[in-house]
Amino acid sequence: MNRTTMSYMVATIVSFAALGALTMQPTLAMAQTQFTNTATDPTSSTGSPSSTGSTTTNPACGQVVSGTVVLTSNLHCNGDGLLVGGDHTVIYMNGQSIMGPGKTTSKVGIMIPAYNDVQVIGPGGISGFQAGLLMTGSHRVSVSTIIAQDNQIAMFVTGTRDTMLSENILKGNTIGIAAHSANSIDAETNIITGNSLAGATLVNTAGSTLAMNTVVGSTNGFFLDPQSHDNTIDSNTALKNVQDINNANSLAPNINHNNYKNNLCSTSAPGGLCKGGS
Repeated sequence: MNRTTMSYMVATIVSFAALGALTMQPTLAMAQTQFTNTATDPTSSTGSPSSTGSTTTNPACGQVVSGTVVLTSNLHCNGDGLLVGGDHTVIYMNGQSIMGPGKTTSKVGIMIPAYNDVQVIGPGGISGFQAGLLMTGSHRVSVSTIIAQDNQIAMFVTGTRDTMLSENILKGNTIGIAAHSANSIDAETNIITGNSLAGATLVNTAGSTLAMNTVVGSTNGFFLDPQSHDNTIDSNTALKNVQDINNANSLAPNINHNNYKNNLCSTSAPGGLCKGGS
């Protein structure tokens, strides 16, 4: 990847992070007036989030939700999809899809703003948004078995800690997974295909693990910028990308302390980050 493309990708992520912070404030205030956060224990005894409060079935586009949420039909949204409004919220997609007005808009499929211990559980689909899922300032969030396609960024994580993204299919987006100023992301066993700029990219992100993912058909399979440090990229398959693995446009990994191991790929920058490749 040339420097122009790399700079554009990083600028895109940074601008989206700023946009999320700006547009979130009135929406977050609205959520806090509608729901009182009564949870005191961050996790259940099993270490998994447990929902509190009422159960919502068949939510509407733009609705603030908390507790247990169950989709019973597809949502065709002209604006945002769902906004999480409380800790310990569990959204069951239940095989349904949330479809938005297009990836060139500023709309979000599911927004998780500064609430903790939230789960989004598939199967289900999210398509046609600037961010399919936006997790900002939230901790201990997990997203699993979601198909996110035709978004600008399928899953966008910013200012978070302890995020788990597993067994998702991210296809046909501009960027599959994007992290900005986040810590301890665990992205495992995702299939990430045909995302034009990048499969997964970390900007100013630390202590994260990207493992056992399959990334195909992007300008960069994995891209980590110079400020992303102490991350582990382990046992992924990255093939048929312009650059399968890119550590800060060929920065030596020992400088930003990223660990690349057991990755099946063909090309990397710098060389030597692929198992059996260049």
